[in-house]
Amino acid sequence: MAVKKHSNARAAQSIRSPKDDLNQQIIRLLQQDGRMAFSEIALQLDVSEGTIRNRVSGLRDNNMLRIVAMSDPVATEYTTDAMIGLNVAVGVTPRQVAERLEKNPRVVFILWVAGRYDLIIELVSDDGEALKDFLEHEIHASDDIANADVMPGLKNFKNQFLLKQGAKE
Repeated sequence: MAVKKHSNARAAQSIRSPKDDLNQQIIRLLQQDGRMAFSEIALQLDVSEGTIRNRVSGLRDNNMLRIVAMSDPVATEYTTDAMIGLNVAVGVTPRQVAERLEKNPRVVFILWVAGRYDLIIELVSDDGEALKDFLEHEIHASDDIANADVMPGLKNFKNQFLLKQGAKE
């Protein structure tokens, strides 16, 4: 009997694990469409709707899955899009600057890099005035940034955000 309990506990843990193959497939489908019906997921994965409901419930109960609404900044055509290469000031870490800039809703991308810059950020806004305001207040007036190289976007040929993964055109 103890073996069976152990086996059941292992099975229960598996269905709640984000590393389980079926769970990975469910998560991928929900990443594409967080509102996809359990019946549709079940049909695509050739399992019962109850299995999907139990798996999603187990992942959510264990804080391994959270279904939320997200806006996609790429879906809107912004009039201003700029990549900015930043060098942080002496005595300041890239993490400190990133944590400050991530609070700004216009900053949609921050990457710590090696090479010419310490950080690359992407800024989107509805007008050129917002870009100038951001540069004046968040970049040039900040003691934690030593240098900034602003590269305004001219045309976006491809941008594959997480929200775009698996999207059908």
